[in-house]
Amino acid sequence: MSTASPKASYNYKPDLLGLDVSPKQGGRPHSNSTHSIGSPGRTRSNSNTVITPIITTPPPPHHQATLNTRQRRSSSIIQHLEPDTLDTKIDQTLNPNVNANWVHSKGAWVIHVVLIVLLKLIFNLVSILDNDWRWTLTNVVYNVGSYIMFHQVKGTPFEFNSGAYDNLTMWEQIDNGDQYTPTKKFLMSVPIALFLISTHYSNYNLNLFILNGICCLCVVVPKLAIAHRLRVTLF
Repeated sequence: MSTASPKASYNYKPDLLGLDVSPKQGGRPHSNSTHSIGSPGRTRSNSNTVITPIITTPPPPHHQATLNTRQRRSSSIIQHLEPDTLDTKIDQTLNPNVNANWVHSKGAWVIHVVLIVLLKLIFNLVSILDNDWRWTLTNVVYNVGSYIMFHQVKGTPFEFNSGAYDNLTMWEQIDNGDQYTPTKKFLMSVPIALFLISTHYSNYNLNLFILNGICCLCVVVPKLAIAHRLRVTLF
């Protein structure tokens, strides 16, 4: 009487590489092969797939140096002033900015008209000048003084607010940098009106028109929003 031996149960665990690591049965290794349909005599092995890593090479050193040089050149000519830090804003609010707040006082708008009239009267005393050049020189002198005052000089002449306005021009200090306020609209309209008057009284002479136009643009463009906190340095 023969007793059937219990069948051994094997816990099949596939290898991570796709190989069958189950125990050998009947002394013969069990290969992980499958028979292809239509060709029973051939076997197809489950070979491992080799993944070739893709290595990206960095750009050549001269290319990186060229990019750095371009960035350095562009940033050295045109620079945009970074926004004020929280500490700087706190220092700005400690005391009123007397360097820029005077433009809102009574008579501050009238003084521009008075200066233009005085300049015209002074140039009228020069008899060798024609009326064309008198108005042109009035326009040029006023615009040069306006540019130096509002867009060239930075900081304040007074020691207050811990130097919070040292990097800002007077135009950037007016109204805390807000654009197109009533005061700034008036200050922008004065050189434009003076340009139109000078062009009219110079009989629309082409050379004087170009001179008056360049002077007008030099004081109007820095007042626009695109030029706010913008610095252009050639050296």
